[in-house]
Amino acid sequence: MNSRDAVITPRRALNGRDRVTLITGGAGFVGANLAHRLLSEGRRVLVLDNLSRPGVERNLAWLEENHSTGLDVMVADIRDAAAVARAVARAEHVFHFAAQVAVTTSLADPREDFAVNGLGTLNVLEAARAQPVPPSVLMTSTNKVYGGLEDVELKLEGQRYRPVAADIARHGISEARPLDFHSPYGCSKGTADQYVHDYARSYGMKTVVFRMSCIYGQRQFGTEDQGWVAHFLLRALDREPITLFGDGRQVRDILFVDDLVEAFVLAQRNIGKLAGGAFNIGGGPRNVISLLDLLDQIEVLEGERPATLHEDWRTGDQRYYVSDTRRFETATGWRPAIDAQQGIERLHRWLRQMRAEPAAAARKAGQRRPLLAMTGR
Repeated sequence: MNSRDAVITPRRALNGRDRVTLITGGAGFVGANLAHRLLSEGRRVLVLDNLSRPGVERNLAWLEENHSTGLDVMVADIRDAAAVARAVARAEHVFHFAAQVAVTTSLADPREDFAVNGLGTLNVLEAARAQPVPPSVLMTSTNKVYGGLEDVELKLEGQRYRPVAADIARHGISEARPLDFHSPYGCSKGTADQYVHDYARSYGMKTVVFRMSCIYGQRQFGTEDQGWVAHFLLRALDREPITLFGDGRQVRDILFVDDLVEAFVLAQRNIGKLAGGAFNIGGGPRNVISLLDLLDQIEVLEGERPATLHEDWRTGDQRYYVSDTRRFETATGWRPAIDAQQGIERLHRWLRQMRAEPAAAARKAGQRRPLLAMTGR
C-alpha cells in the first residue's frame, strides 16, 4: 500500500485543529480494546491499520458499532512512511502496536519481519520527531528481547518449571536482565525497542517501551503462533486437537487485556516521569500458568480434556518467563486486578458467544468495507 492508497474513513474526516490519540495496529486485539476504553472516556482516536490480520475487521466493525463519534480510521501500512507521517501529524500521543507478531513467520521471512517491526517503528519515531511538538510514543515490545534465558536454572514442580534462584522465583525477570535477542522476531522487536528507548535519550522525546508477556482477553482471535491462550480455547471449542511444542510445562505470566489497557492509560498519564524507560509488563508471579495448567482448566470449562499432539521445542521458546512488574507498579500504582482463572473464564465465555454469532459478525464486518474504499498493495 503506498501513500495514495491510505484513506481515512469519510464518516468523520480529520481537520487541522483535531488532536487525536493514534493507535497503530488499532484494529488488532490489544488496539481495539484500548481504543474502546479511550473512546468511552470521550477521547478522539485515530486507528491506523492495514487490516491484514484475520479477525481485525470484526474488531473494527465492533468499534464503529459502539462509537458513533470520536473514531477515525486510516487504512495504511506501517511501512508507508508518508501515510504514517500524515497520521502522526494529528497525534498528541501514539500507541505503537502495529507489528509482525510471530516467531515462526520471522524465521520464514526475516526481511519482511524486519521491514514491519524495525523500519515500521523507525517510520513512527521519525514522523513524531518531525513535529514542532513531538507526540509521546509508547511501543509494545516483547519478552523475547531477553532471549531463551538458558542460564536461568530451573526445576520441575508438578507440571511447571520453576527457577532455582529464590529471587527470580519470587519476583520474575526484571528489566536488569541483559538483552539477548533470539530469533529474527526477537531481533526485529529488540531493534525497535532500542530505537524507541534511544529517541528519548538522543532527541529528548517522551517515549516508553512495554516488554510484554502473554496478553489474552476479548477481541482476541488467537493462532498457533501468537495468542496461545485464545488459540487453545478456540481449538477446544471446535473439538480440534491442540499441538504442544515442548513438554507443556513451560510457564508464562498471563495478563488480561483490561489490566493491560489500564497500564497504557497510566503510562500516558505519567509519561513525563516514565519517558525513556522500558518496563516489563505481564501478570507477574500471581498469574503464572503452564500449558498443561491451561489444559486442566479447559477440561473443567468444557467437561472434557482436549486431545493433544506433541512437537519438538520451537526456536526461541522460553521454558520459563514471568515478568517482574515492580518497577512499573512503583512508578504508577498499577496492579493486575483480574487473576488467571477469572480471566480465562471470561475469555471462554466471550469466545463461545462469538462462535454462536458467526453469521451476524461476518455481516457486520462485510458491511463496513465500502466505507473505507480500501485498495490493495
